[in-house]
Amino acid sequence: MKTHSKRYDRQIALPEIGISGQQKLAEGKVLIVGAGGLGCPVLQNLAAAGLGHIAIVDGDIVEETNLHRQFLYTLNDCGKNKAIVAAETVLKQNPEVEIIPYPTHFNKENAFEIVADYEIIVDCTDDLETRYLINDVSLVKAIPMVYASIHKFEGQLSVLNYKNGPSYRCLFPQNEKIESISNCNDSGVLGVLPNVLGTLQAAEVLKIILGIGEILNGKLLLFDGLSNQFQNIYFKTNESQKKIGVQKGKSILNNKIRQEKTITAVDFFDIISKENSLIIDIREIYEEPDLDIENMNRIPLSQLEYFLKEYDKNQEIILICSRGNRSKSAAEYLVKCGFNNISHLQNGIESLDLTAYKNDR
Repeated sequence: MKTHSKRYDRQIALPEIGISGQQKLAEGKVLIVGAGGLGCPVLQNLAAAGLGHIAIVDGDIVEETNLHRQFLYTLNDCGKNKAIVAAETVLKQNPEVEIIPYPTHFNKENAFEIVADYEIIVDCTDDLETRYLINDVSLVKAIPMVYASIHKFEGQLSVLNYKNGPSYRCLFPQNEKIESISNCNDSGVLGVLPNVLGTLQAAEVLKIILGIGEILNGKLLLFDGLSNQFQNIYFKTNESQKKIGVQKGKSILNNKIRQEKTITAVDFFDIISKENSLIIDIREIYEEPDLDIENMNRIPLSQLEYFLKEYDKNQEIILICSRGNRSKSAAEYLVKCGFNNISHLQNGIESLDLTAYKNDR
């Protein structure tokens, strides 16, 4: 990679960076998990800065609802894998960097293989199970995790597992009961918000690699977009929580983990018509649309564990929700509880062509 390209002149002009700092960036290796609202600005900013080796992981496809905040995609990209489109777009902006797309979900089966030689993991995900997984892998690999999350008009940011500092579990100990599965991913978000937080994540990555500035280690930065206020909250290491993370990470590394299966919208109606499956819609009763699908059970998430008490753990079960977030987390939880044949609908009910289904009946 050209570390002396005119592209980086204004950056190299900074005394804190210079040619030697630009060389550090050229040699940097960063893994971004999630190519959505946070992942797009992280990827774009790191590549523009000349970070030499970047991997982007995401198994989702581009949807029209992504376009108001995920600026690497256009209408023509809808239906295509996010990681692949994001990599192709950013490489056109800066062909001097190496960007490796992983068009798959980051999970227990592939986590350590994907992380491999990368020196920083950037958490740009939107579900808690994956975030705890990133934390535990980061702990075992002894590399920093640059974390951010967003909700409506607010966001938060921290650097975790940095130089033996606090972990994500120190900040948010995990509640592994099914009632704890979050529904926040189905709420709205101001389009500019993930771009603000993603840019701040990229800044932390650059500071870590360059060894400059003050890192958000043991600090949680809160941002309120409505009041335009920033606030730092300090938190300490919880050794027992870090131990849990290390144990879980090593367990994943050393053992073949059973995993839930994913069903795509293309295959969903064929599968439910042929398989002797228990189909469960885990949305709340008030959520629309009300599906008219034979043999489907409407069991809200909070009642799911009780409902399944009487079922054999080898029973084929398919879970669905609005966008696939809750069903994925619930499926992962049931696998942990010993269920052996769990599937969920990727991208949820919103990905189904319900009109065509009704016409075919």
